Amino acid sequence: MRPSYVMATLSVSVSATELAGLLNDTNLMGSWEEDGCIHLYWEHSHWKPEIEQNIQAALDQLRPTRQTHPITIQEIPWENWNAQWTQQVKPIWIGTRLIIRPIWETVSLTPGCLELIIDPKQAFGTGHHATTFLLLEWLTNLIKGGERVLDVGTGSGILAMVAIRFGAQSAVGIDNDPIAITCAKDYALTNHFSQELTLQVMQLEDVTVEPFDLILANLDCRTLLSTAHQFSRFCHPHTTLLVSGLLQDGAEDIQRIFEQYRFNLEEKKEHEEWLALGFTQK
Repeated sequence: MRPSYVMATLSVSVSATELAGLLNDTNLMGSWEEDGCIHLYWEHSHWKPEIEQNIQAALDQLRPTRQTHPITIQEIPWENWNAQWTQQVKPIWIGTRLIIRPIWETVSLTPGCLELIIDPKQAFGTGHHATTFLLLEWLTNLIKGGERVLDVGTGSGILAMVAIRFGAQSAVGIDNDPIAITCAKDYALTNHFSQELTLQVMQLEDVTVEPFDLILANLDCRTLLSTAHQFSRFCHPHTTLLVSGLLQDGAEDIQRIFEQYRFNLEEKKEHEEWLALGFTQK
């Protein structure tokens, strides 16, 4: 018999990734954002009434001065989630030069266009979420050729791979999730990357200190705040730092703390209420 699931739905402007991280529940099967709502789901056998209290406590921690909307709890039948997901994921263009497509879709490329194949059966970043799209779009004009790139919280490795596709000399992608890195390495093989791309399970503090021309950090607000002091170790006078994963009300805190560590805000980009910030060293 197929298991049923319990889904918690809430309408609130926080990051699903950040909320799931605060819950720290090993039985949480997934989280996603859709039409202004966050959906979290558990197998029915793992659902406990106190989970709702834990969600509310996490929301209070993320937005202590705001009244949250009610949390809707409902039981849903088993579905082939992967089949549904693959039906929804379509090729996306990043500017006019790059297309990211799932392996089952084919696209005719015009001369000068590039492609990246991402099979989203394990979705650690396919380019569709606004936080990733912001940085992908930024890279189309930022990469000039020959850059050395550090991608912090690389997930699927998509940002590091796109940077190389656009002409970066090399990229190092790190993540503390071994499943994400395994997934990223599979994508790297599919797209024929080799020694120019390094993907490792690693914390930022364990990365060998050396200068990078470009640092990418698509992380949640709490992680950016707690790691801000480390980024300057990897900078030279002309390094660019791009951070994403921010909602409007978290951007000021991020700007403030990075300025404390001698970063100067140069540019800000917005997409679907999400923000990405571009810094240089003062």
